[in-house]
Amino acid sequence: MDSLAALPLIREAFRFIDDFDHQTVQNQISLNEIPAPPFMEGLRAEKYAQMMRGTGLQNVEVDREGNVIGYRPGTDGDRTIVLSAHLDTVFPEGTNVTVEVRNDTLFAPGISDDARGLTSVLTILKTMQELNIRTSHDLLFIGTVGEEGIGDLRGVKYLFREGGPDIDTFISIDGSNAETITSRALGSHRYRITFEGPGGHSWGAFGRANPAHALGRAIYHFGERASGFVGQGSRTSYNVGRIGGGTSVNSIPYSNWMEVDLRSVDQDRLRQIDDILQETVKTALNEANDSRGSGDPLTVDIKMIGNRPSGETDSANPFIQRSIAATRQFGNEPVLQRSSTDSNIPISLGIPSATLGGGGDSGNTHSLDEWWVNDAGARGIQRVFLILMGEAGLSR
Repeated sequence: MDSLAALPLIREAFRFIDDFDHQTVQNQISLNEIPAPPFMEGLRAEKYAQMMRGTGLQNVEVDREGNVIGYRPGTDGDRTIVLSAHLDTVFPEGTNVTVEVRNDTLFAPGISDDARGLTSVLTILKTMQELNIRTSHDLLFIGTVGEEGIGDLRGVKYLFREGGPDIDTFISIDGSNAETITSRALGSHRYRITFEGPGGHSWGAFGRANPAHALGRAIYHFGERASGFVGQGSRTSYNVGRIGGGTSVNSIPYSNWMEVDLRSVDQDRLRQIDDILQETVKTALNEANDSRGSGDPLTVDIKMIGNRPSGETDSANPFIQRSIAATRQFGNEPVLQRSSTDSNIPISLGIPSATLGGGGDSGNTHSLDEWWVNDAGARGIQRVFLILMGEAGLSR
């Protein structure tokens, strides 16, 4: 990586990224101000495809899932490297995503996660196009859909479907941090669990099975068993994040629901706490039905709304070693970390993968007060570019 970074063409690319920095930030603002709520990324995808084509890249398409894909062939073409960022935000339709500039700081929902990633991918593509940098291996520049929340990584899952492109290395840019290398995937299972029954008047129909009572039993039993389970072994967590349902204070509900998030660094442990959830929900259902005085029994629907696998790319893998070396090139000490990102899917498939930051500094991610400041932001993009060149190989 020292030798690669010292090449005249790479030094010229670094200068171009520096000189292009103002436009990089303008692109970040422009993209952020196009709303991209979960499952509604279409307008931003259309603009992103247009911006890719604006670099001179001709082979750009929006696939059936909504991902924007730009293909840049290598001179050998025997391997394919992905550089991606995600188009969607966590914020619902109607959120004001206008960027406010205060002194040197940009404020807006999504300005770091992941408008910064999207603009970083574009700047790297622009650099390669302007300087006619050719790589040995094929490159795919991608804006993915569905990275956040209940999007459940649907964009990247589609990329790695049977019959999808044959991808050898996957690099994602998410957020700003220029030291971290997310090469370890935090797996999660997410459920919406709904108890349903005949309902009725709280006095006149008293004795019928109550979905709210069943829900309470389920939360209690699950919490009791899960708390003991997570106290030992590989780190695992659980959370009942939302509950709802019912009609009024004096009505037995027809329906009550909860949404549950389960996470673990270990795929087997994730399956085990999932089993605990399933068993305790059924216990609660049986108890509620056994205690009813009249009426039809309750039913329960257990619907998975999220499934992100665990795994990790070995730190000894050459791709990770190059990423570590590139990080040090810019005076930063690399930090290998675990998180839940687009990289979860390829990591779980054994494909060398990592999620990197696009430079600058940021905070309040996933809040209405999210911010990003251009603190040596170009250096973050230069790091990703160097890692990409190390993996794709310069064509001489």
